[in-house]
Amino acid sequence: MKKIFFLLLVITNSVTAENVDSLFVSANNLYKTNDFEAAIENYKKIESQDLVSAELYYNLGNCYYKLNKVGPSIYYYEKALKLNPLNEDVKKNLVFAKRLAFDNIQELPKTILQKFNANYLQKLSYNQWAIVVIVFSFVASVLFLAFYFAAVPSKKRFYFVTSMGCFILLLCSLFITYNQHSTSVNNKEAIVFAEKTTVRNAPTLNSEKVFTLHEGTKVVVLDLVDNWKKIKLADGEIGWIIATDIKLLNI
Repeated sequence: MKKIFFLLLVITNSVTAENVDSLFVSANNLYKTNDFEAAIENYKKIESQDLVSAELYYNLGNCYYKLNKVGPSIYYYEKALKLNPLNEDVKKNLVFAKRLAFDNIQELPKTILQKFNANYLQKLSYNQWAIVVIVFSFVASVLFLAFYFAAVPSKKRFYFVTSMGCFILLLCSLFITYNQHSTSVNNKEAIVFAEKTTVRNAPTLNSEKVFTLHEGTKVVVLDLVDNWKKIKLADGEIGWIIATDIKLLNI
């Protein structure tokens, strides 16, 4: 009975993979013929099965960009970068998409550590940093075993020093992985989808208007009250926005 269940599971997964590949190829062909709406529909079918990838989000972003839908295009480019921060094509297209956005939010000045984190450490996602941790742990283990079994004193010193170096790098990469994961979980970023929306100083419609945002602006969600979300902009401005006017980026 277990063998039959396993066989059915394998067959089901195989059929699902074939269907996804077929949908992806079909969507790509529709994109090439400028039928962007139909391409989006096929890409969305893949997304609904949670079979996501940077390529899928990138293609969705391209479709929405071609349709001049600023919010969705920026949203999917940002999601693609979360999966693959090193994708240069996504970065370039995101720059073009942001030029279509109405709001021009100036970021607050960053400290040296924040700049180092943004320019170097965030080049890899926390999943990719986790792979770095595994690599360093494997290398450190091999070098320590080599130190343990080496008979020549000079080799023992070499293996010991290099294994300790790898162990230190292992701890550093582990800390970075934890920090990147915590940032990803706690830093709830979102994109404004409403063409134009009012941000207020309290989660009520009769509260004072603070500023106005437009489609495509990136915000950080700080809190949630009923159908309102407290947001923060890159320039430090804070206010409350109707929850349905933005869409969370977190995967």
